[in-house]
Amino acid sequence: MNTDKVILADNCEYSSDCEETQLNNNILVVGGSGSGKSMSIAEPRLLETKHTSLIFTLSKRKLIHKYAPLLLRRGYQLWDLNFASPENSNIAYDPIQYVKNHNDIRFLAKSIVMANPRKEFTTADPYWDDGATSLLSAIIADQWKKGGSFADVLEMIGKLKIAEHKNLIITTLDSNFEMLERKEPGSFAVNCWNSFKQLPIKTAACMFSALNVTLDTLFTPELRRMMAMPNKVKFEDLASKRTVLFVTTSAVNPSLNSFVNMFYAQAIKELFEYAEGCPRGVLPIPVHMLCDDFACGSRILLFPEYIAIFREKGISVTLMLQSESQLEAMYGERNTKTIINNCDTYVYMGGMDIDTCRHISVRLNWPLDDVMYMPIGQVVVFRRGERPVVTRRYNVTANPLYQEMCRIYEQRFVQKAVG
Repeated sequence: MNTDKVILADNCEYSSDCEETQLNNNILVVGGSGSGKSMSIAEPRLLETKHTSLIFTLSKRKLIHKYAPLLLRRGYQLWDLNFASPENSNIAYDPIQYVKNHNDIRFLAKSIVMANPRKEFTTADPYWDDGATSLLSAIIADQWKKGGSFADVLEMIGKLKIAEHKNLIITTLDSNFEMLERKEPGSFAVNCWNSFKQLPIKTAACMFSALNVTLDTLFTPELRRMMAMPNKVKFEDLASKRTVLFVTTSAVNPSLNSFVNMFYAQAIKELFEYAEGCPRGVLPIPVHMLCDDFACGSRILLFPEYIAIFREKGISVTLMLQSESQLEAMYGERNTKTIINNCDTYVYMGGMDIDTCRHISVRLNWPLDDVMYMPIGQVVVFRRGERPVVTRRYNVTANPLYQEMCRIYEQRFVQKAVG
């Protein structure tokens, strides 16, 4: 079987064949800002992508333009999903497109409700999130049945008004669901709607208000227009055709991270389900997800559970962080340990976070000072079952293929400027 080479540092090149290494391909990369995560980890990954499909989240568009010629030359299908400037995408993402049953509807609604960045810091009763999920599930189910898009869901919610009459909730969508109940009594949409309608008016109003804030944060007008584009992401194509999907977010608009992580939640679920229907339950073409600034967005629903079984489905991930503390702030202590423990490779590139340094000190059996003041450019590579390797970060600029890509990029840039 053809597999890609994984370059992590000087003299640290590994096979991505899990049967050969007996390890999973999940990689945790921790390094402070400017430590070289993108240049010495992400760019070598692009250079060596030959046989797997790749989902790459990035904010530096230069990398797309630099590596597109190489990937096209290798016969890859290139998708550009640009959340920062949706109008420049060559592919669209409409969450409702991947709904196949009521479980998918509930999963999608939950992903959206939990994508609110404020969920990281709240200790509110989950009852509130459950209520918002029921409301959103009802409207998604209604539009899905009608063949609508997620833009239609958002339009329907935009028309929703809530009031009280004789201690009962009345809304502007009552007639719609009353008609649906006459046609399909006991349907999923009706049951979800009735669950919402049974809430006290003040509770329902607060839930609806919170849901609106989340939707306004996630779905900008530009994203809503992008969802209407005809060419949509097909997750099964990632597993059946060699494909690189570039997912662009913004370094100055963190609200997009919530939408990106919701996208990842749905992508992982779709890939898992596709793998279930494949021979041996494994994707025909392995899919690797390269997540830059992984902990700067919001939580990916069920990610700690999914990463534990990535390997058996042919899925893997590279998580790039500035510190372990970032991950803990996002997922909590227990889930952070689960995520770290399910990465058979850990690349440490230095940093100032004291808690991370303590953990590395224990892993290496080094004095804390030696970790805290590790020289710039020094890297430690941990692989399960092997002694740690202390080396230098990979100098990608010395790679002949990298130099060729830079020359092509610069020539195109000059031609464009002259033209």
